[in-house]
Amino acid sequence: MPAVHPDVLKLLDTIRQAGSPTYESLPPEEARKAHAARARALQSPPDPVALVRDMQATDGGISVPVRLYRDAEPPPGSLLPCLLFLHGGGWVLGSLETHDWVCRRLAKESGGCVLSVDYRLAPEHPYPAAVEDALAALRWLAAEAGALGVDPTRIALGGDSAGGNLAAVLALMGRDGTAPPSMFQALLYPAVDLAVAEGGYGPRTPGMVLTAETMHYFIGHYLPAAADGADWRASPLRAPSLRGVPAALVLTCGHDPLCGEGRRYAERLEQEGVRVTALHLADMPHAVLTMDKVIGPAASLLSFVAAALRNAWRN
Repeated sequence: MPAVHPDVLKLLDTIRQAGSPTYESLPPEEARKAHAARARALQSPPDPVALVRDMQATDGGISVPVRLYRDAEPPPGSLLPCLLFLHGGGWVLGSLETHDWVCRRLAKESGGCVLSVDYRLAPEHPYPAAVEDALAALRWLAAEAGALGVDPTRIALGGDSAGGNLAAVLALMGRDGTAPPSMFQALLYPAVDLAVAEGGYGPRTPGMVLTAETMHYFIGHYLPAAADGADWRASPLRAPSLRGVPAALVLTCGHDPLCGEGRRYAERLEQEGVRVTALHLADMPHAVLTMDKVIGPAASLLSFVAAALRNAWRN
């Protein structure tokens, strides 16, 4: 078992002493409240940015709340690149607010804009509702790019955990022509295989916020039937081919039940001819990027993601 970063050990001890309930021990509505409270407690005050604008992305009868972040006006006559960001939370938790800090920091450091998507959550809206909303938001972004000051040829996809799952699915759809094309994907400790059997998540680190039990709770709420996990739109790792998808950054954490599938996804991308940067954080837990207030390296890791976006947009 790899060592755990000292900041993570302190956080786990604080959670243990507080007697915080696990997400899987709560009904979804209560779990959402706990998740939102934890986000407020573990994140620094949000960065001021030049523009934060709430809008509705509409496409094909679907209307999705989105939030646009921009830290600078594009030079006259030019358009900014854009990251379509999909938040994590196991398709059950999370919102524009829980990932507001992340999106502001990415907008500030990447030099582009960020469009955050408030897709519908399970179990009230099970699979494929989140996929449909993510696709509607991407189609709207591509259609409205000029009005939004966005360069439609420099749209990147990204997200953490469940959001990384949705970003990977959109990248595959873009390759196949069923979604607007994208030119980069930032997959941050993504969930890419929802058909993992009981016991299939590998070695466990005791006390982590995300465990195998938590993942089965999320998947049980998200998928109407277990057989849906074999569909690549739920489990992009099970797509017959990854060849031809956009270049990728795949970030994985050693103390994360999703570590194995994320690393396998990066390996498949490499084997199938896709440019990929695979960054493995052996001493870190799932969701590290949303814990900058208590885990020292989190901010610099998010800066790495922003730099990867800048490099992709430059090339």
